[in-house]
Amino acid sequence: MSDEKKLVAGDKAPNFSVLNQDGKTVSLSDYAGQKVVLYFYPAASTPGCTKEACDFNDNLNPFKAAGYTVLGISPDSPAKLRKFADNQELNFDLLSDPELDVHKAFGAYGAKKLYGREYVGVLRSTFAIDEKGEVTLALYNVKATGHVTMLRSKLGI
Repeated sequence: MSDEKKLVAGDKAPNFSVLNQDGKTVSLSDYAGQKVVLYFYPAASTPGCTKEACDFNDNLNPFKAAGYTVLGISPDSPAKLRKFADNQELNFDLLSDPELDVHKAFGAYGAKKLYGREYVGVLRSTFAIDEKGEVTLALYNVKATGHVTMLRSKLGI
């Protein structure tokens, strides 16, 4: 899948196997038969990403009640993710994708603009995936602040 390809509702979510913050291999197929919220963020311990992660953490119970497992994914190393999870007391898995293979498979890496400057980087994106592994919601270029509230609204949670 090219950097420009974006997933849409009804697409099969690309499977992947990466390491989490504890160095344990996690695959999307591990969640077959379950619903998943998979969100992509640029870098652990930065202000926006910290806000977004804490918002997800604060809303874990409603997501769990609706049957969703929340997973965050970034290019950070497992060690950096462990430190981030510990510092913010996060209660969900953070996944490491340093080669950006998963980001690219989901279309969460590509051209961005910041203050008029164009560059390539992680596109803050979120996907809701159903029990059959199909994307039910694909949101690209979301804002860190207010994103979780908007996502809950879209999912009826």
